[in-house]
Amino acid sequence: MSTLESFSSNRSLRFLLRILAIIAGVAIANIYYNQPLLNNISHTFPHGAAWIGAIPTATQIGFAAGMLLLAPLGDRLDRRQIILWQIAGICAALLAAATAPTLLVLIFASLAIGVFATVAQQAGPFAAELAPTEQRGHAVGTVMSGLLLGILLARTASGFVAEHFGWRIVFVAAIVSMLVLAIMVIRYLPSSKPASTLSYGKLIGSLWNLTVELRGLREAALTGAALFAAFSLFWSVLSLLLARTPFNLGPQAAGLFGIVGAAGALTAPWAGKFADRRGPRTAISFAIGLVALSFVVFSLSGSSLVGLVAGVIVLDIGLQVAQTPNQSRIFALRPEARARVNTIYMVCYFAGGAVGSAAGIVAWQTCGWIGVCITGMMFSAIAAGSHFRGSWPALLSALPVGKNRAEDQGPSQ
Repeated sequence: MSTLESFSSNRSLRFLLRILAIIAGVAIANIYYNQPLLNNISHTFPHGAAWIGAIPTATQIGFAAGMLLLAPLGDRLDRRQIILWQIAGICAALLAAATAPTLLVLIFASLAIGVFATVAQQAGPFAAELAPTEQRGHAVGTVMSGLLLGILLARTASGFVAEHFGWRIVFVAAIVSMLVLAIMVIRYLPSSKPASTLSYGKLIGSLWNLTVELRGLREAALTGAALFAAFSLFWSVLSLLLARTPFNLGPQAAGLFGIVGAAGALTAPWAGKFADRRGPRTAISFAIGLVALSFVVFSLSGSSLVGLVAGVIVLDIGLQVAQTPNQSRIFALRPEARARVNTIYMVCYFAGGAVGSAAGIVAWQTCGWIGVCITGMMFSAIAAGSHFRGSWPALLSALPVGKNRAEDQGPSQ
């Protein structure tokens, strides 16, 4: 198997980035397939209906555990081999879910699906390793477009398959998609050269040290977590809003909004190029403004489908414009520890999503749609506070085009 260097000289960088984007999207989708299936599953296991909510919870817990325990291995081992091992693990877990005789088996299978779905987190560092410094933002953006498309479209695809063929077939179809992915990895993905010789224990222990040492990582993680919290807050409440008058729409309509949101994912490569030209800090400043603006639009659109669609597009573009330069920045901090740096960032990122989902439900129950929109603006404010924290010079440095580019792409801590 060719090495990364020889692969780069013989094949198109753009083609390889597309393969990595597919890996990210298809893998991350596995943790969202079960969310539209809960009602169907409750009919299969009526005696365990009270525990149905444990299925997506177990998946998220598994994903967090996999991020901490498996994702850092990308610095220690060949990423191509890690991806293949994790694909095998996902297929076994999906098969257990598809054939689960009891709800308890399905819950444990969901936990395993979450653990192995972290294969998606090998794609971003791989892209950053492959691309030249001046193209790193575009490379990461391409992979992140696949990741966000997987998140947005998984529920839509799952709901469609379940409605016509049953919930178990969703997991069977997921196995087929992962086997196709394995063939693509074997056929096209090159081997990578490990960047660290640390033992596994020291590799995991270094996560805390990196968090303490890298101020830029902490800033990016909090900014990303707050923005993803705002994103998750909206999507967790959307189906509840659509079920009310004047919409009176079912969950399938909420799933179709994922297709609208995909427009944001398609901006990821552009976001990367924007960050490469203007500097990551400028791009992130612009993105925070877009996310805040989306909740202003939402607050005026509690009874308008057109307004909601417009807000979804602005929200998803804002999230993607922020995510791409954020990751581009952190990958430049410690090139020899990209997998571990990405682990820290993504654990915080998805933790922010969990907090946002919970906050959205609480805001909806206590203050209605306006409360949800205000909470979304608050998360945007937290992101702005993290991004501009320190002093006025930090704010001013975001304004001149490209002035701070070297600072963001360099190894400053």
